[in-house]
Parts: sequence; C-alpha cells; structure tokens
Amino acid sequence: MSYKIKSRIWIECDEHVLLGEGRVQLLKAIEETGSLSKAAKTLNLSYKKAWNLIDSVNKSAKKPVTINSTGGKGGGGAELTEYGKALILVFDEINQNCWEFLDKQLVKIESL
Repeated sequence: MSYKIKSRIWIECDEHVLLGEGRVQLLKAIEETGSLSKAAKTLNLSYKKAWNLIDSVNKSAKKPVTINSTGGKGGGGAELTEYGKALILVFDEINQNCWEFLDKQLVKIESL
C-alpha cells in the first residue's frame, strides 16, 4: 500500500485569500511575461479572472504586489513590485517546508 498526504496552502487576511498556489503561479507568469494578459493566456485563464485575482491580492496585501500600466499604442504591461517578489519567495518557502513536514509525518502512518 502507498499512502499520500494531500494538502493545499493558502494565506488569508481578514478572511480574504492573499496568496495560494494559483495566485502565486499567476504572479510568476506576470514576472515572466511582463503582462497580465499574456500571463492569463499562459495559464489558460480569462483576462477578467486573472485581473480579479491580482486585484484581490493587491487589496489584501500590505503593499502593492504589481505595478500595472494601461494599454494603448505601445500596449500595457504589468510587473511585480519588490514586495510582490518577496511574497512569492516566502510563500514558496512556506509551501516547501510544509511538504517536508508532511512527508516526515507520513512515515508515522506507514510505520504502523
């Protein structure tokens, strides 16, 4: 028999989700593409869904996570703030530490 522990991590602020795996993936895609619309396409999200997620993150965070410029002749763009980049690093570290802990706990179940 092979056991697995399933888990998802997200961080809330005042009962609103600040970060979770999906939002972090979107932030990483913005960092890679320099654009919310390109990031949304990369993740097969509608632009509206992606915009709502980023708006929610920015409203829940202590500081802005993205800097957006509106479209036009040269097109718009989006980039992460230093705070946004730091949030991603901390979230990834928390997530990794959680999985390492859960893997150790699973040994307890398997040894019974």
